[in-house]
Amino acid sequence: MKYAPLDSKIFIQNRKRFVSKMQKNSIAIFVSNDEFPYNADALHNFKQNTEMFWLSGIEQEGSMVILFPDNPDPKYREVLVLVRPQELKEIWDGKRLRAHEATKISGMTTIVWVDSLDGLLQPWIHLADAIYLDSNENDRKNNLIRTNEYRFIDEMQARYPLHQYLRAAKLMKELRSIKTKEEIVVIQKAIDITDVTFRRLLQFIQPGVNECEIEAEIYHSFLSQRATGVAYHSIIASGDNARTLHYNSNNNICKEGELVLMDFGAEYGGYCADLTRTVPVNGKFTRRQKQVYNACLHLHNYAKSILNPGISILKYTDKVGEEATQQFLKIGLLKKTEVKNEDPENRAYRKYLYHGISHHLGLDVHDLGTRTAPITAGMVFTIEPGIYIKEEGMGVRIENNFWITATGNQDLMKNIPITVEEIESLMKRNKK
Repeated sequence: MKYAPLDSKIFIQNRKRFVSKMQKNSIAIFVSNDEFPYNADALHNFKQNTEMFWLSGIEQEGSMVILFPDNPDPKYREVLVLVRPQELKEIWDGKRLRAHEATKISGMTTIVWVDSLDGLLQPWIHLADAIYLDSNENDRKNNLIRTNEYRFIDEMQARYPLHQYLRAAKLMKELRSIKTKEEIVVIQKAIDITDVTFRRLLQFIQPGVNECEIEAEIYHSFLSQRATGVAYHSIIASGDNARTLHYNSNNNICKEGELVLMDFGAEYGGYCADLTRTVPVNGKFTRRQKQVYNACLHLHNYAKSILNPGISILKYTDKVGEEATQQFLKIGLLKKTEVKNEDPENRAYRKYLYHGISHHLGLDVHDLGTRTAPITAGMVFTIEPGIYIKEEGMGVRIENNFWITATGNQDLMKNIPITVEEIESLMKRNKK
C-alpha cells in the first residue's frame, strides 16, 4: 500500500456493526474481487471488493471474511482467509501478507489459509441455519458480468441447497451509508490531498495547455502525497466538452477565453474524495462566465443549506430545482412563459441542469445508500449543481463533499477555494 496504515479500529467497528444486524445462528461469507484480465497475459491492477475491504482493510486477492458469531468455538467467530504465501508467486508478483501482518491491518486474530478452508467451512455451515452471501446491489450497476461474488453464490447454493440464504448487500447498504468518525478521518485525508492538487493546478493552467497535461499533474500530485491514485477517471473538460457529464477523452487544447471544468478526487486508504471546480483558462472570468458561475455557486450554497437530516433526496432535488428555475430566469436562460408552460415530468430548468445534485460518497465514489428514505446523520454526500449551456458552448459545475451530522452538515471541503475572487487571485500568480 502507498498510504500510511489505517487504524484497525475502523474495521473492528465495522464487523461489530454488521454482526449486530445478523440473524441468530447465521454465518456470513464475503469474498474478494476477481483479478481481471487486461490483454494477452496481463491483468488490471487488483481492486478489492469494497464490502470485503470495509470489513477487513485487506486488499489482497483470494481473501475472504467469515463471520459466525454463534460458532460454539469462539476462536472461529470471525475468520480472515488468505492465500498461503508461495515463494515462486512472490518472485513474480511480490510479497503476500503473513498472518501477523493481516492481523495488524484487520484486527482479526484467526487467520486461515484458503487451501485448508474446506475442512473447516463445511462443519460451520452445518451448524448454521442461514447463510449471508454478498452481491453487488449498487443501484447504478450497469453490467451483467458474473463476478466472483455471484459464482460463489452459485457454488454455495449447489453444495448446501437446504439452507436459508440471506442478502448481505441489504445490510451493507444500510451500514455503509453511515460513516464512523474514524472513516471520516480517512475521507478527510483524501480530500486534503485533493485540495493541495487543486491549488497546484491553479498555478499550472494557462492557454495552450492540453487537458491530458492537467490530468498528468493530478496523478503526479496524488502519488507524491501517498494517495493510492485517482478515485475515478478524472474529467478535464475545456470549453464545450464540459457539457458532457462523463467526458474522459482529456485530449483537447485549453484555449484563451474558455473555462475548464475539472472533476477529480484522490483515493486514500480505500476512501474517495470527489471535487469539481470550473476555472478560466486564462485566469480571469469574463462577465458572462462570472454571472453563470455565481448562479451555480448560489445553487451550491442553497443545496448546502437544506441537505440536513430528515429530508429525502427526492424532496431535496425538487427544492433545488425550484431554486434553479429562479436562477435561470435571472441570468436569461429561461423565460417566464417556458416556466409557466413546463411539463411537470420534464421541467424547464432540466434543459440546463440535467443530472442529480448529490450522491453518497465513501469507499465507492457512488457509494451505497438510500435514494428514497430520509437522510440520516452519518451519511456523506456530494453537492454538485451544474449549468450547461449548449448555445454558449459552456459548462459549469461546482462540487464539495459534506458529512451529515445531527446538527446539520459539515463541509469537508470548506478550505478549498471556491469563489470567483479566490480562484482569480490564486491564478494570477502563474501569470507573473
